[in-house]
Amino acid sequence: MAIPTYEQFMYPFLEYLKDEQEHTLKELYDYLPKFFQLTENEIEELLPSGKQSIVVNRIGWARTYLKNAGLIESPKRAVFKITARGKTILNVSSIHEINESVLKQFPEFLEFKYGKSNEDNPDPKIEDESSTPLEMIEKNYNLLKHSVQHELLNKIMECSPSFFEQLIVELLVAMGYGGSIKDAGRAVGNSGDGGIDGIIKEDVLGLDKIYLQGKRWSNPVSRPDIQAFVGSLLGVKANKGVFITTSRFTKEAIEYAQNVDRSVILIDGKKLTDLMFEYNVGVSKETVITLKKIDLDYFEEN
Repeated sequence: MAIPTYEQFMYPFLEYLKDEQEHTLKELYDYLPKFFQLTENEIEELLPSGKQSIVVNRIGWARTYLKNAGLIESPKRAVFKITARGKTILNVSSIHEINESVLKQFPEFLEFKYGKSNEDNPDPKIEDESSTPLEMIEKNYNLLKHSVQHELLNKIMECSPSFFEQLIVELLVAMGYGGSIKDAGRAVGNSGDGGIDGIIKEDVLGLDKIYLQGKRWSNPVSRPDIQAFVGSLLGVKANKGVFITTSRFTKEAIEYAQNVDRSVILIDGKKLTDLMFEYNVGVSKETVITLKKIDLDYFEEN
């Protein structure tokens, strides 16, 4: 038989977790090929890149889709458990397979797949039918990026506050601030100036300083939090501050930061992972695809 698609893997993946116990990803890598009675050759068949088996890749995407639709959760690394929503799906007698049509009823999945707002594209399939191959590559690239960003935020939330501080240091240095990790590391996490988590050089020479506040939160950052940070900047006669959170900022917090007489930059969880992605902090290259076109000059005859 043909190797199942990632959608075909989703229902048995979820069903395996119906006992409501925690199960490892390794268990699922063992169970699902047996469920579909795949041969050894099918199990070992590799992607064109040769870096991963097709089966492992598709099971991984089944996990990613189920998790971002809220049907499963991950209490710890590479361990999964069914959620109340997942149990509800299994109890619907008319559902015997899980595909994107099933998952699109959940706002979290739509945000994961298409971004924060899907209003401009209420039926993505219609757009896909008219998309060029290059447009489809870009869309799939963005999907891969969103998946990595979700995983990055989950990993950050699992790590210690000190690790988060170090991550911020490495990101700012990668962006060209702070001079070096050594210089920046001495400042961040040691200032203790009420409401300020750290100070980093704006340039290599340290001609100006940027004051930092980092919040590894799940709840939104509100206006009072930004007001307190601005008050701390005033206390040290600072003009520039960066407030970084793993969550998001309320509308009132954003408006306040835009109108205050200090330069206050707000970086939410999405922007944080965007920057990590762009400056290669916490991520590494997996596959590089080079697109080629005809070199018309080559075919010019003298």
